[in-house]
Amino acid sequence: MRYLVTGGAGFIGSNIVDELVQCGHDVAVLDDLSTGKEANLAGVRKKIDLHIGSVTDLAAAQSACRGADYVIHLAARTSVPRSVENPLDTNHVNIDGTLNVLVAARDAKVRRFVYAASSSAYGETPTLPKVETMQPEPISPYGVTKYVGELYAQVFGRVYGVENASLRYFNVFGPRQDPTSQYSGVLSRFMLAVIEGKPPVIFGDGKQSRDFTYVENIVDQTLRACEASGASGKVFNGGTGVRITLNEVLKLIEKITGKKISAKYDPPRSGDILHSQADISLARKVLGYEPRVGFEEGFRRTWEWYSAAFGKK
Repeated sequence: MRYLVTGGAGFIGSNIVDELVQCGHDVAVLDDLSTGKEANLAGVRKKIDLHIGSVTDLAAAQSACRGADYVIHLAARTSVPRSVENPLDTNHVNIDGTLNVLVAARDAKVRRFVYAASSSAYGETPTLPKVETMQPEPISPYGVTKYVGELYAQVFGRVYGVENASLRYFNVFGPRQDPTSQYSGVLSRFMLAVIEGKPPVIFGDGKQSRDFTYVENIVDQTLRACEASGASGKVFNGGTGVRITLNEVLKLIEKITGKKISAKYDPPRSGDILHSQADISLARKVLGYEPRVGFEEGFRRTWEWYSAAFGKK
């Protein structure tokens, strides 16, 4: 089988590409390397077709999609704060880009289009855990754009017969997540700060909670969504069903490193939600998905990777 992974040089994408190659599949990657890194693909570079280009370029999307059986669409502007600062750019990449990839997938007659959606679609609805049947109420431009991608995928299913599944990822973390960007995930920034001997920065009081999901779980769920019967047209939560506060994360870092951590608490950021937790009942039922790696084990593995990558040589 041939898979196209857009954003395949990024954090989640490169982990998916590694697994696909490991399973013996034919893999193409489309990435403009604006945030992804070719180094993330170093271990499989000679075994894949790398197309350097943007999903905002329809011709590039069509070229990369040629011959694909499955399309896994991860390419996006992935930051809430960045979307607040520049909604036009986020809209262009996340909505126009997704539409381009859907058109390319339709024209290539792929078997299924799997879309990396986001838990940000839920917004600040107080009910926990989040269930896919809830009315989306995004509170950031990023959340809006990711939700629109789900709708477009479903419409392409209804109008053009493109099988599709959307996965609302919940705070994915793990090796290769870039901690040097101001837009990166909170756990990666925490780890880099501790390695550099600086206080981790928390926006708010640290009581906000997230369903932090180790990347190996998301890789497994995403590949299941490609082939599971009964998955087309559906939206699935991609999480673990467990939430952890940022203050609890700090305690875990202390436990793992043996260091006393003093965080710097800054004002909350616009567009950030307070609590997030996934109900994964539907993914269990339809995809046979079960999180393989718990938070603490995933955190330890990630800490080891960051220590090796960014620690003192």
